[in-house]
Amino acid sequence: MPDFEMQDNEAVIDSWTLNYTPPDGGRYLGPLTITNQRLLFEASFDTSVTGALQELFVVSGAHGYLSIPKSKVTGIEVKSGFFKKKVLVTVGDGVHTFDYGMMSVTKLADAIKS
Repeated sequence: MPDFEMQDNEAVIDSWTLNYTPPDGGRYLGPLTITNQRLLFEASFDTSVTGALQELFVVSGAHGYLSIPKSKVTGIEVKSGFFKKKVLVTVGDGVHTFDYGMMSVTKLADAIKS
């Protein structure tokens, strides 16, 4: 797990390395860690894209960190095709897409919902 500062009573549920597509576009590969309080994603990329992720985005050096409090999640949808399985997480007016390729996203979706 990246060096996220854990909050009081926060515990890690599980972690997956996957592709992330933010609401305003782009595509980033990195670990997504689900805790009982947040979704935490770390990506290495050009930090000039930080404005696209607005207030949910924290920058530290050359890495981008996304922290989504579960309390801000308003929808979770699983999309499964033969070659593509992904979870769409709605936060406000934006949809954050976590793409796990051909691997099952059932545990990922369950961790987000818990």
